[in-house]
Amino acid sequence: MNQIIVDAGIGENRLALMEDGELVELYIERRNNRRMVGNIYKGRVANVLPGMQAAFIDIGLEKNCFLYVKDALEKDLFDKDESCYKDISITDVVKQGQEIVVQVIKESLGTKGARVTTNITLPGRYLVLMPNTTYIGVSRRIVCSEERERLREEIEQLRPHNMGIIVRTVAEGKNKDDFNEDIKFLLKLWRKIEKEKKLGTVPRLIHRDFDLISKTIRDTFSKDIDNFIINNAEEYQIALELVELLSPSLKTRISYFDETIEIFDYYGIKSQIDKCLNRKIWLKSGGYIIIDSTEAFTVIDVNTGKYVGKTDLKDTVFKTNIEATGEIAKQLRLRGIGGIIIIDFIDMMNGGDNQKVIDALEKALSKDKTRSKVLGMTQLGLVEMTRKKVRQGLDRLLQKRCQYCNGTGRLANEYALLYKFEKEMIRIGIHTNAEAVIFEVNPTVLQVFQEEESILEEINAETNLKSFIIPNSFLHHNEIQVKAMGDMESIKKLMDENDAIV
Repeated sequence: MNQIIVDAGIGENRLALMEDGELVELYIERRNNRRMVGNIYKGRVANVLPGMQAAFIDIGLEKNCFLYVKDALEKDLFDKDESCYKDISITDVVKQGQEIVVQVIKESLGTKGARVTTNITLPGRYLVLMPNTTYIGVSRRIVCSEERERLREEIEQLRPHNMGIIVRTVAEGKNKDDFNEDIKFLLKLWRKIEKEKKLGTVPRLIHRDFDLISKTIRDTFSKDIDNFIINNAEEYQIALELVELLSPSLKTRISYFDETIEIFDYYGIKSQIDKCLNRKIWLKSGGYIIIDSTEAFTVIDVNTGKYVGKTDLKDTVFKTNIEATGEIAKQLRLRGIGGIIIIDFIDMMNGGDNQKVIDALEKALSKDKTRSKVLGMTQLGLVEMTRKKVRQGLDRLLQKRCQYCNGTGRLANEYALLYKFEKEMIRIGIHTNAEAVIFEVNPTVLQVFQEEESILEEINAETNLKSFIIPNSFLHHNEIQVKAMGDMESIKKLMDENDAIV
């Protein structure tokens, strides 16, 4: 059973796609940070960079977005010959200071601004209207050649003059009546955008795409989804009205969740979200995979773990690798991981088994709507693949950089801090006339210092200083701070006044 579960809140909406009770995709849209893909802006060219074949466009956001030369060319030309843009300079297409209408095709990720195109696309239920081209395309997921040809012929007859259309996957089996309604809606929308282009200041937003819930109804909610469940009465009514407009036959599949329990708890989603943020993911057999991501790429390591198999080592390794392919595909989809991905499967001596694992991985990835490509196995036995970056990763949406380790996942151990303490005592002994020093450390560090009392006494004797170490729970784990230093009498008085624990 396939379900879409929506937790509509005050600050953010969360939408979960479930397959047989398992969470496979999670989307989050916050009120103060709505998704930008699909939005259309009238902006101004801020800078042209011939060396990068790109231009930076000011659309009124904190970061300028960027426009590659191939995203600024007519789609007809680009589709006929993908190499044509190599002979065209970005300076031939846009000029600094020029006003330009662009559409966001990729969210801002990390330090990079959003990516935009001048090839505007307006998605409907069954069709995508492209006002600036005459291109006709059919979704690659429609595999029947006869059906593809039928759809192409029907769209050719319905296509508005000097406009292009892409037929979406859900259009399979539909007829002209369905397409006509879509075209009417999209043409009306385009006329409104054309009017907005001529009004107002620059830069500004001239068309905002659907929000998360409405976009999911338009793009994902189909006969393959058994239930669409929403826990907010207002959003439920909006969803009903939109489905009535786009696909009335699916209206009975939308339901309102009117329970006191949290909807994500009820469907077991919350616990699955917590698990998908873990670095280590256990397989049902007892094996596990480890996922580590950097700015440039993601590394996945496969291990047998507690799985010992039933026959021999070769069989154990092969079965673990095969099981891991399904979990890897699921995690890439769920976590929104994109870019370069390196997978270190457990070494297999049989070349035929290597190919079977790659085939299993490709099959598991076929369920993913986001385009991916398995490039094969390197001489080191590592599988290389890529997955298109379409959204911010789940880890970045739900987590932030640790203020203690600064993203490394590591802290200085207590003995490294003991070394730091020793060097600070030597420095104070050489450069001051102090007789005693009060240090502050994190309570976890203090415990180790107390266990190494003999070393502290040696440091005191070597530096001719008396040290007092007190806990400060607000102090960073890696920090040792000098609170005060002076003669013994003044230091002891200060310790007494503050009820300090030595």
